[in-house]
Amino acid sequence: MRSLVIFALAFASVPTLTLAQAVEGQAPAYCSELKRIAALAVTKEKFASITGKPRNGNFRDTTLELTGWQVCSIYGPATYTCDSQPLATAENAETAQASTMHDIQACLGEAWSEARDRSSPRYVVLHHAGRPLSITLSTDQTDRNEHVVRLILFVRRN
Repeated sequence: MRSLVIFALAFASVPTLTLAQAVEGQAPAYCSELKRIAALAVTKEKFASITGKPRNGNFRDTTLELTGWQVCSIYGPATYTCDSQPLATAENAETAQASTMHDIQACLGEAWSEARDRSSPRYVVLHHAGRPLSITLSTDQTDRNEHVVRLILFVRRN
């Protein structure tokens, strides 16, 4: 009887644990960095505090990379970009793009919505309702024939 009670108590706690994990799991691992980057984008200095060494063209390294992303950099004074981890196929990239859009909306909140009139199956645009910020998520293929989702956060010029 005692074992049955212990089993019942343990089993009753499983949905609570699963629900707590699901709520925590809604925000992506890179959420805190993305929030910080979005906050920096609307300051007078933009990305100056996270800008590193020069790269080719007008690109620069960044000292603040999104967790789980690669090739993060700053372009010009007001654009931040990263690529996802490599994906095997274009279909995988499209699936990851849709998932990433939902993750970003869960992370950044209701002020961010899809600009459907500017989006397409391979290119998604998210706008902030009250600030001149946008995020684009596009799929691309690298020189090594790997597929990626490219995230670009930038300050819109109105």
